[in-house]
Amino acid sequence: MPAYNAAKTLERTYGDIPLDFVSRIILVDDVSKDDTVSVARQLGLDVIIHRMNLGYGGNQKTCYDAALEAGADAVVMLHPDYQYDATCIPALVAPILAGEKDLMLGSRFLGDPLAGGMPRWKYISNRFLTEIENVAFGLHLSEYHTGFRAYSRNLLETIPYRLNSNDFVFDQELVAQAVSARMRVGEIAVPTRYFEEASSVGFRRSVVYGLSTLKVVLRYLLHRLRVRRSPKLAARKPIAR
Repeated sequence: MPAYNAAKTLERTYGDIPLDFVSRIILVDDVSKDDTVSVARQLGLDVIIHRMNLGYGGNQKTCYDAALEAGADAVVMLHPDYQYDATCIPALVAPILAGEKDLMLGSRFLGDPLAGGMPRWKYISNRFLTEIENVAFGLHLSEYHTGFRAYSRNLLETIPYRLNSNDFVFDQELVAQAVSARMRVGEIAVPTRYFEEASSVGFRRSVVYGLSTLKVVLRYLLHRLRVRRSPKLAARKPIAR
């Protein structure tokens, strides 16, 4: 769980995690200004604390490094803001454990995100970016911009995720890397909740994120067409399944 100021929602998020299914829960705190760390320790989570704020992407890099070091075969990334339904973890991970997928996305758009409280402007921008990414990546996904994902160990050991941005576009760079490495991508429907305490990116930050996502798509296309090769999109080792 990449965490920043999640004290108000962390316990509720943790309460939905199927503890009989999950072997270890790692929370990386990115210099929160609230009681996130103390709440996490009270819950008995494995807590890693950044000495300086590294951003959303930088937080995830620490998360995945720690998970791989712990020997994880499948890694779930879950925002600790109680926006996503953590009871769906077994269904999200099942295709990875079965050896069928390398990346699984928990999609809000296989259901009705507007009914869950998603602002209409976010709905429209998400659909727009998703359609562009589907065309570029040759996939047919309902959403790419979810904060609830699962990765195989093989994927995380193959792609150079440490080269990615420390900002929010990290997620889309990772998807582009997975597609470039010919990883198998799938999705399941996941209910979502929007409420006051849930983290949310404002309109201005969302515009920056959208433009950054389009840049990721362009970089991927130039790399695939061999016009401009990108180190971010080069797998580190042959894929072995």
